Amino acid sequence: MSELLTGLLALLDQLQGYDTTEVKLAVSAVVLVGVVAAVASMRYLRPKVRQRFHTHVGDVVLTASVGVVLFGAGVALLALWGLLGEAAALANRASDTAGQGILVLLSLAVLASAYVATGFVNRAVDRFTETQETITEHQSEIVFRVLQLTVYVTAGAIILGLWNVDLSGLLVGAGFLGIIVGMAARQTLGSLLAGFVLMFSRPFEIGDWVEVNDEEGIVTDISIVNTRIQTFNGEYVMIPNDIVSGEKIINKSRKGRLRIEVEVGVDYAVDVERAADLAEDAMKDLDEVLTVPTPQVVLQGFGDSAVVLLLRFWIDKPSSRRQWRARTAVVKAVKTAFDGEGIKIPFPQRELTGREESGGLRLASESTETRIEATTDGGADDGVDGE
Repeated sequence: MSELLTGLLALLDQLQGYDTTEVKLAVSAVVLVGVVAAVASMRYLRPKVRQRFHTHVGDVVLTASVGVVLFGAGVALLALWGLLGEAAALANRASDTAGQGILVLLSLAVLASAYVATGFVNRAVDRFTETQETITEHQSEIVFRVLQLTVYVTAGAIILGLWNVDLSGLLVGAGFLGIIVGMAARQTLGSLLAGFVLMFSRPFEIGDWVEVNDEEGIVTDISIVNTRIQTFNGEYVMIPNDIVSGEKIINKSRKGRLRIEVEVGVDYAVDVERAADLAEDAMKDLDEVLTVPTPQVVLQGFGDSAVVLLLRFWIDKPSSRRQWRARTAVVKAVKTAFDGEGIKIPFPQRELTGREESGGLRLASESTETRIEATTDGGADDGVDGE
């Protein structure tokens, strides 16, 4: 401790030999070097602070720290050069604008708070999305953007309130503008609202096999405005969301399995129960068909030339390729089983019969003796003059 005091006294003795201006310049240089070092340290600590806290929070903390350092350095330099009193006098003369300065600071504080709040909202939405497998990344992004817009609109309303801005005129103007925009772009706004409804109701997801508005295919994208479907012909179809929400939607892959039906006819002379058992056994041996639920055969009805059997079976992970593969396998297996047992699948048949004429076609007037003839005036001439 004594050595430190001795060093300080020696430094003061050396400084007394210098000019006051030179000492002030030296101290000013030291202050400036300190400011540069502080700013460099902040840039170095920025990644670590962002990792420790949220990105937005870290940015606000670092910005505030740099502001404090710069303010402290400025006060130190003013005091060093004897300008602190003049600066205070200047601040007193500008006291009439102090209120506006406070409002500016408060406005900046509100904006900074909104910026930090959006960071917390983003983190909350990400955490909620990670726990919900049904919510897609696109849906979480839409939710975050809506919440972010809500936060900034609220912050803007608070700032306008601080500056005593009458919001009634703005609200009236916004109302008229909303009416005009709504009338000009009602279809687009309808698609936007329908897009939000689809995102929260989730009748289908990306990758689902759906049938919408007579279009069948795989959903490739769901945006706020439209839904994109890739058909099995390789075509990309864009359907507006207002149409999607107003049409019947058939989702064939949501359950994870799909029941398929195939019709087959057998001759009327065949034992239909035996034919049904053969068809059911043939379907059970196929790898493309699920064993649970078990395949079923029901009698659908009487056809023109055959008794119609309805083959019902299930497939898992439904897709168009798996569906047609299963249909092909079932038709081939049932046809082979019926051929092996001599069960006939008849061709369409028509039975033609004729009836013998009984007297032919006769008119009722031919049985009377009076012959009726047409006249020029459209009436019947009965051979009697009269009124």
